Order: sequence, then structure tokens, then C-alpha cells
Amino acid sequence: MTKKLVIAYIGNGKSTNRYHLPFALKLPDKIEVKTIYSRKDNSPWDKIAGIKYTNDINDIYNDPEIDCVVATVPAVAHMEIARDVLLHGKNLVMEKPFTNTEAEAKELYDLAKEKNLLLQCYTNRRFDSDWLTVQKVIESGKLGELIELDNNFDYYRPEVPTNSTFSVYNSYLYGHGCHTLDQIISYFGKADSERYDVRQTLGKGHPDDYFDVNLYYGNLKVSVSSSYFRLTSRPSFAVYGRKGSFIKQTTDQQETDLKKFYMPNNADFGLDRPEEYGTLTYLDAAGQYHEEKVVSEVGDYSIYYSNLYETLINGKPKASKDEQTIEVMRLLETGLKDIVANEQGNK
Repeated sequence: MTKKLVIAYIGNGKSTNRYHLPFALKLPDKIEVKTIYSRKDNSPWDKIAGIKYTNDINDIYNDPEIDCVVATVPAVAHMEIARDVLLHGKNLVMEKPFTNTEAEAKELYDLAKEKNLLLQCYTNRRFDSDWLTVQKVIESGKLGELIELDNNFDYYRPEVPTNSTFSVYNSYLYGHGCHTLDQIISYFGKADSERYDVRQTLGKGHPDDYFDVNLYYGNLKVSVSSSYFRLTSRPSFAVYGRKGSFIKQTTDQQETDLKKFYMPNNADFGLDRPEEYGTLTYLDAAGQYHEEKVVSEVGDYSIYYSNLYETLINGKPKASKDEQTIEVMRLLETGLKDIVANEQGNK
């Protein structure tokens, strides 16, 4: 019988129940969810048959069958929880944003190596349909040499920064840039240079509500942008090469379906409709103009769990590399440093 990867969750809120469990449970031949811990038994989410729910963390730490812990606690607790899990000898997957600083990320990876344990960030957004489709188009070669790539993740949620105060842990750059910057770093690697435009448009004391991080790779400029004040969203991706362009207006639909409690066990879960397909425009080798719709790739966050299984059970290399997560943390920390200094009265 093939061994399953036995996992436990620390945290029983929206992250666990919306962005993790539906995808882990989609892989019953590979994944067994054994235990879910939370400090209080007050979760509004329905309990799932066959899973042990507990308020005693030692039910996880003292269970030799549990191969890996997935922590979905608030970001302010990441460092403390990560140390505790690793010191109890358990492999760990930590939600994003991974830590508060680059130094903290390095410290945790060093501890994991010392204990001979796996430590990974939950980089599920690498498996968004729009991003997978962009990669397919780039690799088709029809765009020619890439010149620009715009990665936008916009909202119109003015009440969020209006009713919040600033902290690193609730910053817009950390909370949203951790997804989009990871996509870029996982594909293109560390940039040659970068520039930052991170703003508190409501003024000091409020969270940052706009960011534009520009990453440069030779002739290619990648812009990773987001705003809370865009009533009309920019395209999710706009990619320009010397021979063509690709525009994908809408984002991945997995989150949209999850918010409606439409789950991955449905065959059409997360699928784009034809009107949501991106448009590829290019000149072929003969100089002929082409414009066509590109059928979207299928987004699937369960691929993260499948990769985790292959690493921990079959010994394959980690799909989410330590250096990638450390680089994302460096970019987040650097991008926010001026606002942090200003909030602390040092600027």
C-alpha cells in the first residue's frame, strides 16, 4: 500500500478551511488530514468527519504518525509557531507572508536544516490559472523577446485602509505582494535590480494601499502592482514582446468559487469561461498579423500538496525553494522600509 502523507493544521479559520483543506482532501490517495488544532473551539466552519479537532497542541507534537504541520495562524505569530513546530521535530508548511523580515526567514531555514526537516512557504498562487496561462504563452515563443510584463492584482475596497492602522503584518504589500512577487521570482528568479513605489494615499497611520514593484531582468521590466482604490481593475496580466502581446483581463477563478462554497470536487471548479480567456496578438515569421483567444490553463492549488507529497514521501526536490521565499521576503521588507521608518518617526 502506498504511504500517505499525514498532515495536521495549526489554525482552524478561513485560511485552513478555504485555501487548504479543499485541496488537500482532493488527494485522498496521497494526503491524510489527521488533526486540526485551534486554541478555542469557536470556529464557524463545519467539522469534517474523520478529522480530529483539538485544543491541545500536544495532540500534534506527540503524534508520531503526523509527517507535516501546516500553520495558518496570523502573520504576527509565524515566527513563534515556526520555531515551536521545528523544535518539536515536525516538518512545516507556513502560510504567506512567511515571516516579518528576510533575517527571520533565513533563521528558520537554518533551524530546519539543523533539524533535518522540511520547511516551505505555502506558494499556492503559482498555480493560478492566469499565471499558468501567461507562462504557456511566453513559452510558445509567439511574443518574441519579452520587454514588459505587468502583473496586477487590484481591488476596490476603500473601507480596508480607511478603517485600519498601519503595521507590517497588515500591510498591503506584505499581504498581497507575497502572492504576486512569488509568482515572478519562482519563474524569472532574482532580478538584476528593482525599484519601489509603495504609498499610504490616506496618509500616515493608515496602511499602505498601493504598490508598484519594478523588477528588471536585462531588457525585461516586470511590474508587480496592486491598489485598493481601482474601481475598474487593470488586466491581471499584460505581457509585451518584440513580436506580440498577451492581455489577460481576469484573475484566477478558484477563489471566486471558494467564496461561494463551490468546491474543487466539481468538474468545472475554477474554470474560466470563454469570455474570460486572454487575447494573444502577434506577427508570425512571414509578418502576418494574428489575433486569437487563448484557452486558459486550469488553476489547481492541490498541485502544491501533490508536490509536497512527492518531496516528503518520494524524496523529490522541493518545488518551493528556500532561496525563492527568502528573496520574496527581502523584496517585501525593502519595499516597506521607508514607510516603516516614517511610521516610527525616523524620517
